Amino acid sequence: MKRLDQVLAAEGVPAELELVINDVIVACKDIAFKLRQGELAGILGATEDENVQGETQKKLDVISNDLLKDILVANPYVRGIGSEEEDYTVAGSAAGKYLVTFDPLDGSSNIDVNLSVGTIFSVLEAQDDQSGDNQEVFLQNGRKQVAAGYVLYGPSALLVMTTGNGVNIFTLDTTVGEFILTKSGIQIPADTAEFAINMSNQRFWEPEMKQYIDDCLLGEEGPLGKRYNMRWVASMVAEVHRILMRGGIFMYPYDKRDPSKAGKLRLMYEGNPMSMIVEQAGGASSTGRMDIMDVAPKGIHDRVPVVLGSKNEVAKVVAYHSK
Repeated sequence: MKRLDQVLAAEGVPAELELVINDVIVACKDIAFKLRQGELAGILGATEDENVQGETQKKLDVISNDLLKDILVANPYVRGIGSEEEDYTVAGSAAGKYLVTFDPLDGSSNIDVNLSVGTIFSVLEAQDDQSGDNQEVFLQNGRKQVAAGYVLYGPSALLVMTTGNGVNIFTLDTTVGEFILTKSGIQIPADTAEFAINMSNQRFWEPEMKQYIDDCLLGEEGPLGKRYNMRWVASMVAEVHRILMRGGIFMYPYDKRDPSKAGKLRLMYEGNPMSMIVEQAGGASSTGRMDIMDVAPKGIHDRVPVVLGSKNEVAKVVAYHSK
């Protein structure tokens, strides 16, 4: 049974990058422990504050963000960090080689009802000598990522990660406090009959997305020729993990509730890392019109429409948008 550090060494990951990833994981272990304690740790409920996204912060949103921020900005190899919960990027070591972006607690609306949540992270190389508190240094497309992953806090805590050499899954062994490799070489089935989308937003979607979902619901008698099942957990980590395990397609498309926003999910710390994982597992990811990882970010909090999962099903959605 291989530990995370052994797998990273076998993949030839640079020692500095391994230390950055290790610090992310140290924080995630602490988050997992606090989640296991639940109300006993005083982590449930909301604060009186809103984040830069205009979302009310849960207590554990703030705790998780602070855990990750504090450990990473102290790492000598981290130039800076960007977080969903921070208005601006935060500087780390001036000599740091890496940039880390993260969603400290994806699906935090699920905390108080004891459903799955997760942490998503992405690592980039700093391309120039600018300070990490200058967001311009972060504005690279998703193809530049050197590592991406998430930790799913479910019945067991699972780390799913790629450094560009396929996708591995590690399970947290609480007896020793280490993530142990339990699955490797994950491959998403190319075909699926399962989709995940928030149907309550249907009236706001573009016609192309409405038509695709309508055709899914027609089942065997419709143009797609098969019966679909629908799932929705309201946690991107949980949705993507299900796709990795058995196939499927996850969509959070553009909608017209706020035309100034390109989508709901954030490109830098949700769309890009999840797209890297999915593509490394043989799946596909798209905005509906272009690959997510080819989108050029203009700001650290840019939003993007998301369609990802089983390759052939994503291609169908793209075909609807290109008609």
